[in-house]
Amino acid sequence: MKILGIDPGLAIVGFGLIEVEKPNAPKLLEFGTIVTPKQTPIGDRLKTIYEDMHTLIEQFQPQVVGMEKLFFYRMGNLVNVAQARGVIVLVLNQQNIEPIEFSPPQIKQALTGHGNADKNDVQEAVKRELSLDSIPRPDDAADAIAAALTCWLIA
Repeated sequence: MKILGIDPGLAIVGFGLIEVEKPNAPKLLEFGTIVTPKQTPIGDRLKTIYEDMHTLIEQFQPQVVGMEKLFFYRMGNLVNVAQARGVIVLVLNQQNIEPIEFSPPQIKQALTGHGNADKNDVQEAVKRELSLDSIPRPDDAADAIAAALTCWLIA
């Protein structure tokens, strides 16, 4: 089973794809980001996310998608992130995929055993669970991989 994790954002959308074949441990297939420059008009940024998400879904063909919920964002950033998240949900809906959403504390709990873990603890857990030599970068991609691993661990 292929599980795509998404860390939604307007400037950067993180994504991470894992594959799980029981009884084996998950394997990291791909990860990266969709980046939209700050000086670009909002409509163009959302269009980039829309088009790139379609490409990712068509290319990867995930059976499950895990996504981080909006959670305690700065108010000035909340509307833009919510708009980007809406575009992502639309693309998934067009592909008949219902994302499984997790709050950051749920992801932290699933990967580290405690919901108030810091970012480094979560990234180290991603590295450990996937037997990687280093933590995936950038952070947005690592966060997306954490969402995918959370699907595998608790969904």
